[in-house]
Amino acid sequence: MKGSLSFLLSGPGLIGEKHAALIQDQPDAALAAVVAPDSAKNRAFAEARNAAFYTNVAQALDCESIDAAIISSPNEFHYEQAIQCLNHAVPVLVEKPLTDNLDNAAALAEASRLKGVPVLVGHHRTYSPLLQVARSFLNSQAFGRLVCVQGCALFYKPDGYFEAGPWRTRKGGGPILINLIHEIGILRYLCGEITSVSTTKSRAIRDFEVEDSAAVVLTFENGAIGTFLLSDTAASSKSWEMTAGENPAYPHFPSQDCYHFAGDMGSLDFPSMRTRTYLGASEKSWWRAFAEDQMALEHQDPLACQLDHFVDVVANRATPAVTAWDGYANMVVLEAIEQAATQERVVHVAEVTPMSSATVKNT
Repeated sequence: MKGSLSFLLSGPGLIGEKHAALIQDQPDAALAAVVAPDSAKNRAFAEARNAAFYTNVAQALDCESIDAAIISSPNEFHYEQAIQCLNHAVPVLVEKPLTDNLDNAAALAEASRLKGVPVLVGHHRTYSPLLQVARSFLNSQAFGRLVCVQGCALFYKPDGYFEAGPWRTRKGGGPILINLIHEIGILRYLCGEITSVSTTKSRAIRDFEVEDSAAVVLTFENGAIGTFLLSDTAASSKSWEMTAGENPAYPHFPSQDCYHFAGDMGSLDFPSMRTRTYLGASEKSWWRAFAEDQMALEHQDPLACQLDHFVDVVANRATPAVTAWDGYANMVVLEAIEQAATQERVVHVAEVTPMSSATVKNT
């Protein structure tokens, strides 16, 4: 029956609108309640979707029969709203970053464990078929052992982006805190745990208080090393958004890549999925030709795949693929990168504690 699970949505912004549309298309879900600041626009949003409107999560949970919640409100409200859901034994999907600081993130993850109520963190790229194909190859004999990885997120944000949110030009803004959380989730998912980082950043182009560009060197627990280039002032197509082709809001460059993974047997360009391998050759040598291929792709909306997974979590058919502790671990690495830039030294991820955390922002 359509709508067997009643959903609460907190935060009907850009991503909230997408969540609402996906709930409408999900045969096992129905939007029962919307939580947002009181305004004609927000009330109209709820009314158009036949959902009750509330100004706080606690009231919605007390008045409605809710099976699951999606928290896409501003980061500063994530912890309080998610805790309220856990107190009502309601599984919750929290948009990334999990909370606005490490203290709250650790507390939320521990509350989820103690109460036995699942928290899924909205690192939606995890559900992209692109990542599943990539992970399969990176774990194959054709790739071998990971040696190094190159990644980049190079794009140009227009002036209107900063005019609409002046905070993005000041401390607490900048592409490290705003954008890099996406990439950390991917790197940990595909390459393993990150143990240390060093960072160089620049604000030479925009001359804001915060950086507009950064370069990060990463060391992984398995011995691999990596580099990552990040800039929101680069006229480039080398970003997930413009290479993966999963969001029609961005132009698509299917021949471009934003990651290169190199193993001791082969390599992978991502997301074009071009592969090279010495597997089957008489020897590995830079004088030997590779066996080259391009793996087949099946494009799906990762946000839709994430909602399908969340429905399975709520129905006790699955456990969260990205747990609250995963979301916390991503934030810890991000904090290490920010500290490395500020202190101009190599920072070991194990050094980072909740009390040292910075505020993490959404896009």
